[in-house]
Amino acid sequence: MKLFTKLSTAIVFAAVGATGATAADMSDEMTIVSWGGAYSTSQLKAYHEPYMEKTGIKIINDESSAEAVAKLRAMDEAGNVTWDLVDVVASDAIRLCDEGLAEEIDHDKVLAKAPDGSPASKDFGDLIVSQCFIPQIVYSTAFGYRTDLVGDKKPTSVCAIFDTKTWPGKRSLEKRPINNMEWALLCDGVAKDKVYDVLATPAGQEQALAKLGTIKDDVIWWSAGADTPQLLADGEIVMGSTYNGRLFSVIEEQKQPVAMLWDAQVFDLDGWIVPAGLSDERKARVMDYLKFATDTQRLADQAKYISYGPARKSSAPLVGKHASLGIDMGPHMPTDPANAKNTFLYNYEFWADYRDDIDAKFQAWLAK
Repeated sequence: MKLFTKLSTAIVFAAVGATGATAADMSDEMTIVSWGGAYSTSQLKAYHEPYMEKTGIKIINDESSAEAVAKLRAMDEAGNVTWDLVDVVASDAIRLCDEGLAEEIDHDKVLAKAPDGSPASKDFGDLIVSQCFIPQIVYSTAFGYRTDLVGDKKPTSVCAIFDTKTWPGKRSLEKRPINNMEWALLCDGVAKDKVYDVLATPAGQEQALAKLGTIKDDVIWWSAGADTPQLLADGEIVMGSTYNGRLFSVIEEQKQPVAMLWDAQVFDLDGWIVPAGLSDERKARVMDYLKFATDTQRLADQAKYISYGPARKSSAPLVGKHASLGIDMGPHMPTDPANAKNTFLYNYEFWADYRDDIDAKFQAWLAK
């Protein structure tokens, strides 16, 4: 199946059968919040559709994950939580857990064991960065570039983003500080293992913003993961950042003249949190879904549709070919040795602690 460029917000995917849990013991509808685009499509094919067929429960897909923290805070304040399950990055899961807005999970009680009988906590290992977090995938934020717009000299370093003399033209960067601040410091001479020490200081934050300021007039700022692939496909930018799965789609599915720049790709985790305050009935339904959707086979199945690594160790050997393209997915994963020669490890705890303050500073800088 060709991946959709964009899934419409709050589409109701209707079930076609009922052989498992029923409306008698669970609600017959569940709102799941995710990111849209190719990623939501991979979830739809790998586990939403199979779960709906198995249970008869309808899944409403909402694409509000980028605003998940703010919206869950507002729902909690209003005493009206309308979401059942939310897909978030690891640092947001930590924040939501610390604020009491996400449920703590007994992973070994709620989630399926590995095929060899190992408990879920062992299978997911260190990727369980919070007791509220159920990991799904390892992904990265990386750069893609137009092969026909970079000239004879292909970029090999992430610092090409700041070199407008060698590679003139517009760039795209996400409209938030995460990753941009790290890349800016790396390309301003800060050692990789010192980046977060520097970024923790007001002077370091100003240093990162000053470096970003050298290309500010050449940047198109994006908010949705699909923006950069579209800008690349339209030839409006020479290079830009986005999630590696989105770049896979524009390169391998759409066959656009785009190539990956894996240098200093930022590894990150994505997974589920269960909002606090759900009724017992809604919570039971969510836990049933989580056990199904995060088992070894389902997470491996997701890699048939998008180039993100499954979070379970037991899923990795089951990753095979793309569902429609027939190409091996391993070499397109951010964790492939050829792609992971120079990675940057995202610091979840740092951004959980500093996100709100640096966000405010970054947005004020953008508005100048």
